[in-house]
Amino acid sequence: MSEGAKKTRRIRTAFVLGAGLGTRLRPLTNDCPKPLLKVAGRPIITHAMDHLLSAGVERFIVNTHHRAGVYERAFPNGNWRGIPIVFRHEPVLLDTGGGLKNIEDLLDPDEAIFVYNGDVLTDLPLQRLAEAHDARRAEVTLALRSGGHLLNVNIDEKGGICDMRGLLGNPGVKRCQFTGLYIVEKRFLGRMEAGRVESVVPVWAGMIRENPGSVAGIVIDEGQWHDIGSVEEYERVKNSF
Repeated sequence: MSEGAKKTRRIRTAFVLGAGLGTRLRPLTNDCPKPLLKVAGRPIITHAMDHLLSAGVERFIVNTHHRAGVYERAFPNGNWRGIPIVFRHEPVLLDTGGGLKNIEDLLDPDEAIFVYNGDVLTDLPLQRLAEAHDARRAEVTLALRSGGHLLNVNIDEKGGICDMRGLLGNPGVKRCQFTGLYIVEKRFLGRMEAGRVESVVPVWAGMIRENPGSVAGIVIDEGQWHDIGSVEEYERVKNSF
């Protein structure tokens, strides 16, 4: 590191989204949350946790809703590899934005956290995401990929995110796949209302409309990335990841 270079801040908390209904994987998810389906002999979510441990995470927060008791049986000691897991139950499913708002009280005032969809399998380099977040001093930084089955994030000629899901009518110069991995500052949670069911995507779109460049992104094509979005995809990867 050169003299005066800034060291990337260590992110110590990860919020893993585990509350979804898993409707696209029924009947496999009738009695089991999707992140607890097994890949390579163990729950999908534990692969996410190992990935996050490699980035220095020291605490997991997992939201629950559908078949919440299965999480307690999967992690009877409330930890994974000695790292504590805080479960936050949602009696009403709050979606991504509402779920984040619901853990606001668990975070320190100036804390940044990883957010990780619990049905994603990947080994992309999280350090690159953390470095990009620190460098741009954004409230939110998304990990993107150049290719994928759902290219719904648009970036401009400078690499900034200019649209999501076509909500702003700005196609930019390239369409990317959102990986379901991102970093948020705690202050971002102040943009949402407690108890409200809402997705983060319209919130991000509003931020981009008001201040282009306010939601940062980095394209990371290294490593594997799988979204377990169908029974067919699950069967394809469950013994190979």
